[in-house]
Amino acid sequence: MYQKKLKEDIRCPLEYGLKVFGGKWKSRIICVLADEKSLRYGRLRQTLCNITDAVLAATLKELIADGLIMRKSFDEIPPHVEYSLTPKGRSVVPLLRNICKWAGLFYRKTEDTSLEKCKHCDYTQI
Repeated sequence: MYQKKLKEDIRCPLEYGLKVFGGKWKSRIICVLADEKSLRYGRLRQTLCNITDAVLAATLKELIADGLIMRKSFDEIPPHVEYSLTPKGRSVVPLLRNICKWAGLFYRKTEDTSLEKCKHCDYTQI
């Protein structure tokens, strides 16, 4: 198993924040769950479109470990699991939406291509 050579050295709250909700998929998962309240794994994967099972499973585990997402299992056959945001996860949503608005505004000014509008954010309303 892979082990990091250096211990994690977070010296700034911003570094912690980017570790917790940064990256390609974490913020998307948080935004989807913010709109949907609670989703099963398959529906979450379908909503995110082009994410692999391995990446989604690993990202969900990280978000659960960081306390942003809650996993609830139901004793049913077939097995039923739902994911939802914790209060800590919901507290991140306004930050992500502001980042989305900022990025939507400045990305259009610096790039020739347009962003495909996210179904969960409205970055055009600034």
